[in-house]
Amino acid sequence: QVQLVESGGGLVQPGESLRLSCAASASILSNKNMDWYRQAPGKQREWVATIRSGGTTNYAGSVWGRFTVSRDNAKNTVYLQMNNLKPEDTAVYYCYERGSNSWGQGTQVTVSS
Repeated sequence: QVQLVESGGGLVQPGESLRLSCAASASILSNKNMDWYRQAPGKQREWVATIRSGGTTNYAGSVWGRFTVSRDNAKNTVYLQMNNLKPEDTAVYYCYERGSNSWGQGTQVTVSS
């Protein structure tokens, strides 16, 4: 129902930063609540962050103080700014729209020396 395409992942060293983007179909103009999830190899998918239609945010404890989720509704895009990345952040990152249970294809983030 809501098409989501993540981008911005890559290979970085510990302590570096990445900004992920989630480009959504125009349906997010109806003020969707958006989440970021991640899934590391062999582990369950875990919730990372939420940004609601009104702009309020929540974060998992593991990324608190390092990640920032934001949105630009004019561009139909949600962002995840990831600072001070750690090897433990290595995962495929997905954006998600709760109401329609819509997932993006994911973008790989690898943090390694």
